[in-house]
Amino acid sequence: MRVHHGWHGCHWLYVLNGRLQMILGDQDFVLGAGEVAEFDTHLPHWFGNADAGAVEFLSILGPHGERVHIKASYRPG
Repeated sequence: MRVHHGWHGCHWLYVLNGRLQMILGDQDFVLGAGEVAEFDTHLPHWFGNADAGAVEFLSILGPHGERVHIKASYRPG
């Protein structure tokens, strides 16, 4: 399991395809395509394939709460 010492931030994961097993501290999760996770980088964590199939995911590290987070939907026209 990993932690990111010396840098206080947030880790975001988005599963594109497959199934991702993610261990955060003492909790074990399995995420499928379209599911997301957000956690503090100081929390011990590990992730990998949840089964024999391939998993594809997007991983982003960034600062905690220093910018506004906007969710927008597409509006035609």
